[in-house]
Amino acid sequence: MTVAERWTLRTDGGARGNPGPAGAGFVLEDASGAIVRSGGRYLGAQTNNVAEYEALLWGLRTALDERVCDLCVCADSELVVRQLTGVYRVKKDWLRPLHAEALGLMKCFDSIEIRHVRREQNAAADELANIAMDERRTVGNGVEPEADSQPSLF
Repeated sequence: MTVAERWTLRTDGGARGNPGPAGAGFVLEDASGAIVRSGGRYLGAQTNNVAEYEALLWGLRTALDERVCDLCVCADSELVVRQLTGVYRVKKDWLRPLHAEALGLMKCFDSIEIRHVRREQNAAADELANIAMDERRTVGNGVEPEADSQPSLF
């Protein structure tokens, strides 16, 4: 029997203006810390919290595409982490479908941990989100993003 190696997913999302032009970024690292896949995606006009969830969802889909079994998610959004761990309720209607989708994807892993980290520990994911916002496009080698689950706010 082989022991699954723990991979790390770093996610970050942001919006300029909140709501405003938004982007999502993620970095997927293997057990040695090497970056295997990463991406940044322009989301149009969204809130910061929607962008944080979109980064998480895209990263989770990419980890599943890599057949990752054991995953540690590092996110700097206290709200998203606490909603996913059940500490906070999801009060905003527009976040409920994103929250539900994240919980569904999380069930696909043999083992998953959601960890709140300081912003500096997610610098690479933040940079990809900002590149996507600046260039208004998708960058990197994540799985093909699904159609926007949230309509643009503007």
